[in-house]
Amino acid sequence: MSDNNETSVLGGILKRAYSSVFYENWPIWLGGILIGIMSVITFAWARPWGVVGGLRNWADWFFNYIGIYSQAPFSPIISTGSILTLGLFWGAFGSALMSKQFAIRSAPGLELIKGIVGGTLLGIGAAMAGGCNVGGFYIAISALSFAGLAMMVGLIAGAYLGLRYLYWEMEHIPSKPPKPPKQGSGGKSLVGIEPYIGAIVFLGAIVAAWFYARNAYARVGGLLLCGIVFGVIIQRTRFCFVRCFRDPFMTGEGDMVRAVTYSIAISILGFAALKWTGLRPEAVYVTKTFWFGSLVGGIIFGFGMLLTGGCGSGSVWRAGEGHIKLMVAVLFFALSNSLFKALIKSSEGFQALIGHKFFIPDYISYTWTVIILLAVFVVYSLVATWNEETDKFTVEM
Repeated sequence: MSDNNETSVLGGILKRAYSSVFYENWPIWLGGILIGIMSVITFAWARPWGVVGGLRNWADWFFNYIGIYSQAPFSPIISTGSILTLGLFWGAFGSALMSKQFAIRSAPGLELIKGIVGGTLLGIGAAMAGGCNVGGFYIAISALSFAGLAMMVGLIAGAYLGLRYLYWEMEHIPSKPPKPPKQGSGGKSLVGIEPYIGAIVFLGAIVAAWFYARNAYARVGGLLLCGIVFGVIIQRTRFCFVRCFRDPFMTGEGDMVRAVTYSIAISILGFAALKWTGLRPEAVYVTKTFWFGSLVGGIIFGFGMLLTGGCGSGSVWRAGEGHIKLMVAVLFFALSNSLFKALIKSSEGFQALIGHKFFIPDYISYTWTVIILLAVFVVYSLVATWNEETDKFTVEM
């Protein structure tokens, strides 16, 4: 075989590999497994994965800058929460470019209003529950906190109520079709060069991580890379916590429920091992929100994520794809969370109402805690699979 033929064959192999990674969506179950693994790695490296903490840090910094807050927060460039959220956006943005899926997507006026209202509800709910769908639900359960299960119940209820509202809206409020997405500027498409821009974005991430390590912030640089990996995985698999709580009621599909089950099972086992062996403190991410804060906050958050079409992580990665509605939602999510968190902290009575810590192994063994939590999600997954066949819980318009 000639050198030219060999080069052609190699080029074809590389093109197919690139297409498999960036032009074809990854299986949703794979996304669940990879997110579970990454959540354990992130916890082992420094701290649990989170989203709303970073958004709140940005809003706290803004409110301090304009003089509303007197106490300055950690700088967004070194705050671990900020870096994880920035990494999620960074990874989703770069992945969208590499897959030629980035575009500035406008939205009708009503949808923008829903982004404002929904984002505000996300912020309030997350403040009450001690975290969004990631910190208040996914990571809280992984951390063996009963508050995570309380928020799960709230998310299911909130998603049901939100779906009911959306069906009412479709029947009573006429909507205009969205405008087609715009790519580039001046009518010129950037699709052809998007992968090259994406490569520069990821190269910039490596440079940023190197810069952190060089300046004695290797922990922060590592979290930036972890956040970027989360962004890539979620964008390529279209992993969406909203679907986990919405789809059983709307379409009857259970694939996202099963994906979340795979993911959280891995995360529970990893977190339990790290805590049980003493490698990480037992109290980490066991929030003082059981039961009122987690349950009621979950309901508010669940309703809000149906309005916005995205949860905490979902809003950020979709903003990275260019969705204006989700950009608006993220902005109001951050601002409302900061303000409502400050309101909670200002009142001892409000803090007492929100709840207290409930670390399950304090009452039963680690073994039984893990077994019970895994059983809860196995049952949830089985019910969702049964619902696919029967449409028992599907809500009709």
